[in-house]
Amino acid sequence: MKCRLCGAKAVIQMRQHKLALCKEHFLDWLPVQVERAIQKYRMVSYQERILVAVSGGKDSLSLWDLLHRLGYQADGLHIYTGIDGGRAYASESLQRVERFAAARDLKLHLVNIAEETGYTIPELAARTQRGRGKPCSVCGMIKRHVMNRVARREGYDVLATGHNLDDEVAVLFGNTLSWSVEYLLRQGPVLPAEGGLVRKVKPLCRIYERETAAYAFLRGIDYLREDCPFSSGATSIFYKQLWSQLEHERPGAKLSFYLSFLEARRAGLFAAPETIRAALHPCPSCGQPTSAPDLCAYCRLLERVKAPGAPR
Repeated sequence: MKCRLCGAKAVIQMRQHKLALCKEHFLDWLPVQVERAIQKYRMVSYQERILVAVSGGKDSLSLWDLLHRLGYQADGLHIYTGIDGGRAYASESLQRVERFAAARDLKLHLVNIAEETGYTIPELAARTQRGRGKPCSVCGMIKRHVMNRVARREGYDVLATGHNLDDEVAVLFGNTLSWSVEYLLRQGPVLPAEGGLVRKVKPLCRIYERETAAYAFLRGIDYLREDCPFSSGATSIFYKQLWSQLEHERPGAKLSFYLSFLEARRAGLFAAPETIRAALHPCPSCGQPTSAPDLCAYCRLLERVKAPGAPR
């Protein structure tokens, strides 16, 4: 297999693009694709400051690297969750993020949930869910709260996450199966700023997970290869497996499904967002935006943890 551009030995074949590239041309090709997505969906300008949520995995670190290479003002945010599962998962994630930032002299914000609340995320979930299920919903809520809070406090214009095409297709598929219109309305490359929520963007939304993995490897990015200990059995992973089978038989199926959805939404397939989305107002305790009538979900969580009789 030879590189389509120079004839040298190719390191990756992308059947969905009918393209094989060598290391040099692939590492040049991917930033161009990301920049095209940023410009097409008007995600961010070069004058704006970007806060990149970095977990220590291949996607978020690759995104930070790509934005830096493209010349954007991008700093990182890592949230230390305390999730270990016997494998030092959180600690290993933190180490990789810190090494990545230090090697490139990039600014990194760190938030330790245990230092902030007194408990790790698994402990918070155990004290509020009374042992029911995994801490995923609590973890997601806390991360969203912290990301928006840090972005607002530090004056960032945009919050960027490393969601790739495979992630977006899995979520879109699940929301389509249940016709979750509110979630379908909010899914896309850009979630505009609203009522105290910072604009969120997904520059890798058209990039396959396999492509980001290849990019991280070829760029020598030391990323955490283990999944979160609580991800086993997740519905999203099952959906990804289904779509990988379809993609194997029909190269380009993922990209076609996602882009067709974006076009259908743009054409008015769903109701206008304002007819569905509840109004936002500042939380009286922390000031973060919420649609709840009183405290935001984060502050309600902390109240339950501190309440008399809460599980210990």
